[in-house]
Amino acid sequence: MKSPIYIIGGGIIGLLSARELAMAGETVAVLDRRELGRESSWAGGGILSPLYPWRYPEPVNRLARWGQTAYPDLARELLASTQLDVEWVRSGLLILDTAEAGQALAWAEQAGVPLVQLDDRSLHALAPAVNPAITSALHFPEVAQVRNPRLVTALRQDLDDRDVELRERVEVHGFESCHGRLHALHTSAGVLPAERAIVAAGAWSATLLTGTGLSLDHPPVKGQMLLLRPHPRLISTVLLNDGYYLIPRRDGHILVGSTQERTGFDKSTSSAAREELRAAAHAMVPALADAEVEKHWAGLRPGSPQGIPIIDRHPDIQGLYICTGHFRNGLVMAPASARLLADMLLDRPPIVDPAPYRIAAGSRGDSAFGDSGLSRGAGPHEVGATGE
Repeated sequence: MKSPIYIIGGGIIGLLSARELAMAGETVAVLDRRELGRESSWAGGGILSPLYPWRYPEPVNRLARWGQTAYPDLARELLASTQLDVEWVRSGLLILDTAEAGQALAWAEQAGVPLVQLDDRSLHALAPAVNPAITSALHFPEVAQVRNPRLVTALRQDLDDRDVELRERVEVHGFESCHGRLHALHTSAGVLPAERAIVAAGAWSATLLTGTGLSLDHPPVKGQMLLLRPHPRLISTVLLNDGYYLIPRRDGHILVGSTQERTGFDKSTSSAAREELRAAAHAMVPALADAEVEKHWAGLRPGSPQGIPIIDRHPDIQGLYICTGHFRNGLVMAPASARLLADMLLDRPPIVDPAPYRIAAGSRGDSAFGDSGLSRGAGPHEVGATGE
């Protein structure tokens, strides 16, 4: 009996990859070292756009644009199949720091993306609660958001209905190869025969792949966020200022994010970050100064050079694929990344040119494979299989 395609990591990248492959008729199993989707896919804000998109290289925006187009249909399909509303909302995005307005407008014109520069009157007519000291903004009216925990929950149910095997608390420790082909996964649940597998383990992917001879510059980057208690509806549009954002939810909650901290795999929160985020929220919307903090949490993003993910075959192990390194834009790039990966694995024409997402030549170090063909990561407490 042919082994399933194993997806290592149950975040948004892994779940959407599983859906793509299942819809193509493949037998799929998702392995996650903890609970499905409970890492950065759960912790993030759900903005379906790169922040300051003109700062990103075209390969990032290319995947983001494809994902932005795909999300409305995905939301409708999940609602029909699971009766779960993922709360896709075209709320728009207001960028309140406009020093780069010229670059932004030029980028938007070239990319064909609607963008308007608002003066003081137009800004405060659209968002009256914005700090009156802010007198101009850039408005992306078509930017949408999604309630990412609801998205993860809906995808889990959708995959279950498609008979995708979902296995939580199964940690992958290494890969076994035979004559250059993937032969098995060594996991906390034992050795699993495997001919094809996808590493979509987010911030843990680089550590897991170290033993296979790859050295990826994908460090974990912690982001702390706050959830403010429902308030009289102050904003209906996502606000962005100096790297911090406010996201209004349908139920009146407002998310505040986020920090960028290189602290390894530490996911603890801090009072300093809490005050930093509260100050950022107050600077944008003064009426939030006394809003109660309902939750404070942190997640680990998979950092990568310029935010460009790797979507590629392993250079030395046939049957092993990699989809990781999405940094802050995993959610918006996920539909395109999953489709491109499925195209690659199934030998279909790719939706976009795959060249920018290939493993860089400098990422190949000395292979850790011995005569047994077994590669191991950094140990059961460091190597992860959680999602994007």
